[in-house]
Amino acid sequence: MDLVSALPFLTPVRDRLRSLPPLWLDTALAMLVMVVQLWPFFSRENPYGGPWHWWGYVVVIASSVPLAWRRRAPVAVLTATLVATSLYDLVDEVAAQPIWYGGLIATYTVAAHSAHLPRLVMLTFTVIGGLLLVGSSETALRGVVLFVAAYAIGRASAASRAYATALEERAARLEHERQAEAERAAERERARIARDMHDILAHAVSLMVVQAEAGPVVVRSDPARAEAAFDAIASAGRDAMVQLRRTLNVLKEESGPRAPQPTVGDLAGLAEQVSGTGLGVVYSVSGEPRQLLPDTEVAAYRVTQEALTNIVKHAGATHADVRLLWQDDTLMISITDDGRGSVSSLPSGGNGLVGIRKRAAACGGSATAGPRPDGPGFQVVVRLPLAVTA
Repeated sequence: MDLVSALPFLTPVRDRLRSLPPLWLDTALAMLVMVVQLWPFFSRENPYGGPWHWWGYVVVIASSVPLAWRRRAPVAVLTATLVATSLYDLVDEVAAQPIWYGGLIATYTVAAHSAHLPRLVMLTFTVIGGLLLVGSSETALRGVVLFVAAYAIGRASAASRAYATALEERAARLEHERQAEAERAAERERARIARDMHDILAHAVSLMVVQAEAGPVVVRSDPARAEAAFDAIASAGRDAMVQLRRTLNVLKEESGPRAPQPTVGDLAGLAEQVSGTGLGVVYSVSGEPRQLLPDTEVAAYRVTQEALTNIVKHAGATHADVRLLWQDDTLMISITDDGRGSVSSLPSGGNGLVGIRKRAAACGGSATAGPRPDGPGFQVVVRLPLAVTA
């Protein structure tokens, strides 16, 4: 844990310092190092008498000022600092310097900001120079340890920055992937809503058109049948409005409960509604009903609705069968008619059989369509997986 983590009130200070231009910070650091390294000249008396030799002031300033450019040219700054400090002992009448902070900071900067080869060259140069130029072995060893420690701290700082950068890049990449997945999910939702609206409108309009065409024919000869046709038109319109309202509620940003989507349990009512058009629809169920996933429930209703709509619009049939067969792991829905329709007679535009196959595939199921093998007419068979229970 670093000092800022241990003392949270220092966080604003750190953030404020990071917002300043690097040159300003490095210049302030150079001035601080110069003051610290000049301090022995003001805190000690010259044993030779009189003021300290001017040479010491020159060397201290020459070793400190280059730190203002330490991040722009780390190798050059370290070289200038080491050359300056190596000339300090040319004159005896100078104050003793216990630690050359400028060299340590320059070594840290080279380790933190320079490439691999310049780092190693400068480290070797610093260690060898420290061993050869310093008088006593104890002072030389102490200096080498300090410079190697500064180098190690610089490498640790560089590794920490690289790790933080990698984390930021990973977070940015994950955020980008999250946004992309959200966009894909929104696209899938829009496609689902489009399919639902197509099925609802196509079904309702087909029923209303059939009844409207039959109404004028029987309005004089069979008023009761004409009245039933108009009632069927109104019922189909109301049902379409209710289902459209349910679908459009998905687009609203509301926290309240939404009306339920149609399920397998609504198929009997769908068959009864279609029977009002004059098409005899027989609905039957065999096997023990099992649990379906919510999206599979909606798909079962919509594929049946689309198949019956196609029969009303294109088949010219008088009879249709909707059969549900509950098996161990599958719900099979079979919709057959006795009409003259075929795959080639269905329009290429819109969803139609393509929409049925897509809905089934989206739930992990499948759909087939084609002429009935046992006589005239058309058959759609949809297989949907049951929910997996523990």
